[in-house]
Amino acid sequence: MDSQKILEKFSESKSVTNDLFELKINDGYSVQVYPNSINKLNDVTFFLGKEGIEKFLFLVTSDASADAFTSFDGLIVELVGQQIKKCSLTNKNRIALQALFNFTIPQVLGVDDSFGFGDRLGLANGGHIRSLTIGNFKPILAQQSIRELTRTQRTADEVMDAAVWAVFQEGYKNGFGSDADHLKTPEDATMMLNAGFTMFTFDPGEHVDNNADHYDEQKLFSVVANLPWSELDDTFPAAERRYSKKEFKIGDEFVLEVNEQDFLRAYAKYGKAIAHIKKMYEHMKNISKGRSFEVEVSVDETESVTSTFEHFFFANELHRLKVEFVSLAPRFIGSFEKGIDYKGDLNLFKSEYVKHLAITKHFGNYKISLHSGSDKFSVYKVIGSLRGAHTHVKTAGTSYLEALRVVAAEDSKLFREIYDFCFDLYETEKLSYHVSAVLSNLKPSSGYTDKELLDLFSSEDARQVLHVTFGKVLTEKTAAGYLFKDKILNCLKENEKTHYIFLTNHFIKHIEPFC
Repeated sequence: MDSQKILEKFSESKSVTNDLFELKINDGYSVQVYPNSINKLNDVTFFLGKEGIEKFLFLVTSDASADAFTSFDGLIVELVGQQIKKCSLTNKNRIALQALFNFTIPQVLGVDDSFGFGDRLGLANGGHIRSLTIGNFKPILAQQSIRELTRTQRTADEVMDAAVWAVFQEGYKNGFGSDADHLKTPEDATMMLNAGFTMFTFDPGEHVDNNADHYDEQKLFSVVANLPWSELDDTFPAAERRYSKKEFKIGDEFVLEVNEQDFLRAYAKYGKAIAHIKKMYEHMKNISKGRSFEVEVSVDETESVTSTFEHFFFANELHRLKVEFVSLAPRFIGSFEKGIDYKGDLNLFKSEYVKHLAITKHFGNYKISLHSGSDKFSVYKVIGSLRGAHTHVKTAGTSYLEALRVVAAEDSKLFREIYDFCFDLYETEKLSYHVSAVLSNLKPSSGYTDKELLDLFSSEDARQVLHVTFGKVLTEKTAAGYLFKDKILNCLKENEKTHYIFLTNHFIKHIEPFC
C-alpha cells in the first residue's frame, strides 16, 4: 500500500467500538490499527497498532525532520514519499506524546463525580474507558497505592505510562485524573508527583488512635493534653472553646451537640492524624512549584467507625488549617470488605450517609469517597438514589479479578495453578486486608469442572482468596522467571477483546446505579 492510500485509510477509520483494522504497509508487513488512536499534528499522523500481541506507536510523515517526528525513539520504515516510525511504548515516548497532545495529560477533577479504575496489570484501562458509555463519572485511570506498587513491584512511572497509552489508544479526550493512593510519607508523595500524578490521597491511619473509643475521661484528657499542639497551630484551651459543650447546626438536617467527652475523644482519636495531614499538605505545596494538584483524605482503613461529629470535626480542622481537599473517605458503618458487596444494614447506612452528605454541604461541598468500592452494588443503589451527592468511587481489585476471569475462560490449566497457589497462601496474605473468606467453603481446583471455575467468580470466598494474593501471584519467581505474571499478561494480550468485554460489562454494572 502506498503512502497516500495509508492516509486515506486513516481518514475513514474512526470507530465507536474502536475495533482493530488491518493496515498493510508493504509486502509482508502489516499492523492492526486502533482507529480511535489516529491523530494528526501538522504533517505527522500518529496511531497505535499491534504486531502480534505487542503494541507500538506509529508515526507517518513526509517530513522526517519535523519535531513531532524526531522527538520519539523508534525504527524507521521507508515508503515512497513517506516515512513510518515504529516506537515502543516506553516512558520516554509517553512523555514525548504528552508534550504534543494535552488530552493525554491527567487533570485535577475537583468535585466532579469521579470513578477510580485501579489497574494492577497495566492492561485494563482500555476496557475501563469503554465502560464510560453511561453516566457522568470522570475517570481516574492512573491509580495505584504504595502498597500495590510494592506488592506488584511496579513503578509509579509504569502506572502512568499504561494509563496514558490507553487514553491515546481509545482516543479518550474528555479528561481523566490520576490518584497517588494511600500515601503515608512525604517521600512517597514526591515520587508520585515526579511521575505526573495529580491527586494525592493522604492516609494518616498510622496516626489514628483506634483505642480512643474505649478510653475513660482521665485517659482521654491525658492523651489530648500531650498532642503536638504547635503542629496543629492550636492550644488545648482554644480547641476546647471551639468544640466542648457547643452546638453546630448542619443545614436544615440536624444539630450536632458536642459534650466534653465527644470533644476529647475526637482529638484523642484524630489529633495526630490531622497534624500529619497538615505536614503532608505543606510538603505538597512546597514541591509542586505551581503545578496543580488535589488532595483526598482517607480515614477509611481505621478500626472504628467515623461518627458524624468526627467527620465534622475532621473537616472543620482541615479548613481551619487551610488544608484544601476535594474528597474525604470516612470509615462507614457496616463492612466494606475487599471484592464483595457491602455487609450491613442498608437502611442504617443510608441514614448515616445522609448525615455525612449534609456535612459536606455545610462546608461548601466536597466528595465523599468510597474506598474498597469494588462490587458494592447495594451501596451504589443507596447513594445513587440521593440527589446532590458528590461521589468518588475507588476500585482496584475487581479489575484484577476480571483479568483472572479471562484466564479461567481461556486457559483453565493456568487458572487452576493460580487458584491452588492462592488457596495455599490465603491465610498469610489476608492479614493486611479486611476480608472474611473461609477456606473450608472452597475446594482445590481439582474439585471443579472448567465451567465451575468461572462460577467461582460469583463466590465471595473465592473472590477474596484470589483478591488478597495478587502480590505473590504477580511477583513469585522460579529459576526460569516469573511463575505466573508473564503467562497472565500473555493470556490477556492474546484475548484482549474478551478482556475488554468483561471489564466493560462489569463496570457498567458499577456505574448504572448512579445514573
